[in-house]
Amino acid sequence: MRKQGFLAGAAALAATAILAATPAVAADDYFKDKTITFVVGFGAGGGYDAYARMLAPHFERELGAKVIVVNKPGAGGMSALNRLAVAPPDPLQMTIVNGTGAGLQQLLGMKGVAFDLTKMPILGIIDYSRWIWLAKNDSSINVPMDAIKSDTVINWAGYGKISGISDGAAMTCHALALKCNVVIGYKGSRAAALALAQGEMDSLYVSETSAYKYVRAKNAKAVATMNRKRSILFPDLPTIFDTVKLSKEQEWWIDYRSTLEGLGRMLVVPPSTPADVVAKMRAATDRILSDPKVVAEGEKKKRYIKYLPADEAAKMVQTVLNSVDAKQKAEIRKVVLGD
Repeated sequence: MRKQGFLAGAAALAATAILAATPAVAADDYFKDKTITFVVGFGAGGGYDAYARMLAPHFERELGAKVIVVNKPGAGGMSALNRLAVAPPDPLQMTIVNGTGAGLQQLLGMKGVAFDLTKMPILGIIDYSRWIWLAKNDSSINVPMDAIKSDTVINWAGYGKISGISDGAAMTCHALALKCNVVIGYKGSRAAALALAQGEMDSLYVSETSAYKYVRAKNAKAVATMNRKRSILFPDLPTIFDTVKLSKEQEWWIDYRSTLEGLGRMLVVPPSTPADVVAKMRAATDRILSDPKVVAEGEKKKRYIKYLPADEAAKMVQTVLNSVDAKQKAEIRKVVLGD
């Protein structure tokens, strides 16, 4: 597994989407007096729902359409994305996707996946996280080398095998050759964090926003940012690259994982959406997520915006899904799923 292959995959951008051969429409007038369904593949009250409801009025203003948010939870967002991917032509839909989870589900060929992110028009990425390695407060692990040199098995809290915290922990342990046990079964990241705070678990792999909350509450301590760049919320916390001399193989694993995490909260529309309508929606997305007032609104609501436009997002999708060969894919599957 070579980093060169990883980087080459990032540059090899294929078509952003495959658009159905539907007649062109006058995109400037297309949305007037119409209703767009903003699908959320998760339950009401969660982070994805909160982002959708915050952004819906801005899309109404920009497009001149009514935007209604509809929750269709199931299979960690997979069900809603599947329906959107195979739906009859209907350019009046959009959805917010857990790009990291969806990308990993597709890469590993998980049962039930009917979508292909490389064939879905991407409007942009709203937000993404740099993920943080946390340890319980009384742990002897203060920096990554403490764990690398230890002969003690590290217990990581997780829930589903593909859940962000679980697959992230598994890939971290493999990359750094740690002695680990990823404990599946906690009911969400909050329960996993509680297990860490109570000393039931040793470590937790979690997004920077959640990590900041847990560390500020003195329920855990931060060990490292698992990225080449430092976290905005933990500017003084060294990255794994700052503290450990990694081999090229190890760098590949950390870089690949970081790119996967960079897919973040992604906005997509059905593959059947006409090209000029996609362009109109991308332009609206760009104006909304680049607006300082919208960014400030997100900060006030703790719904941070770190916008990546459609072309950058599409390159990252291609890297995640098309830059790995069969051998690499099999190894990722073995690490994450134990197959």
